[in-house]
Amino acid sequence: MEHRHLGRSGLKISEITYGNWLTHGSQVENDAAKACVHAALDAGISTFDTADVYANTAAETVLGEALKGQRRESLEILTKVFGPIGPKGPNDTGLSRKHVLEACEGSLRRLGTDHIDLYQAHRYDYATPLEETMQAFADLVRQGKVLYVGVSEWTAEQLRDGHALAQQLGFQLISNQPQYSMLWRVIEGEVVPTSRELGVSQVVWSPIAQGVLTGKYRPGAQAPEGSRATDTKGGADMIARWMRDDVLERVQLLQPVAGDLGLSMAQLAVAWVLQNENVATAIIGASRPEQVADNAGAAGVRIPADAMARIDEVLGDVVERDPARTLESSPKQREV
Repeated sequence: MEHRHLGRSGLKISEITYGNWLTHGSQVENDAAKACVHAALDAGISTFDTADVYANTAAETVLGEALKGQRRESLEILTKVFGPIGPKGPNDTGLSRKHVLEACEGSLRRLGTDHIDLYQAHRYDYATPLEETMQAFADLVRQGKVLYVGVSEWTAEQLRDGHALAQQLGFQLISNQPQYSMLWRVIEGEVVPTSRELGVSQVVWSPIAQGVLTGKYRPGAQAPEGSRATDTKGGADMIARWMRDDVLERVQLLQPVAGDLGLSMAQLAVAWVLQNENVATAIIGASRPEQVADNAGAAGVRIPADAMARIDEVLGDVVERDPARTLESSPKQREV
């Protein structure tokens, strides 16, 4: 397992991060979740990503239990704040000072730790002044409860504003967590160039496009039993955009590319996002330990330029590149 610096900070994280969105506390039983976490540790993964909103806080609890007994200094624990939690009352969501500070205490308790290595604003909050949010993060950093601060799915303009405020308040904004894969490249036009300028790294989620890039979904065929496309707890909704025959046909054509490189389809997909120098780590999820081991095999892989060109040629116009799609992830209006 190789490690990369996160932004311009001194913090190093593993190229592969284990994440538990849509799995721990919901899709996967606790024993299986613990086995996946231990498989990640065995593969050399030191970085673990979660969020308080995942399974309404249950995912953080499961991760904390799974990491018990591990040397804390050898781990990088990442979590997020924004989404509605608890009974979802008026102050149980967003990035107000009240919610950020209270949510941090809850995450620390559930994760069984006295500090969070990277605390991330899960979305941009249009209902709270950015100055209020960044001041709350600055206070958590000074208290030692948070070591570093990042965001998720922010636009280039939002990153620039947040970075400037962080500097004024005496801390660094070092990361952004966007969706990024061979099929979803919306960050390449604006977010990545701005991030390079600011010294912000990408911590990317869904590098395998919810499992579509493994090739297990075939055009015209029923989704495999137990796969994310059959999950009624949210997984099927997230993967729906890729379950089109034109996309699935193109993905099947990637099999020879992976084969020529001696990689599985999942390894090819994860290795592909890691070719982008602004990407610090790719977050993988799993429901079985063997999936963790397979995905972790993408660490350190260098895909030749001709193979990268073949991938672009094969996928063609099914790739989404519109930078405006990032803005859609943070609703400008939300119930409070």
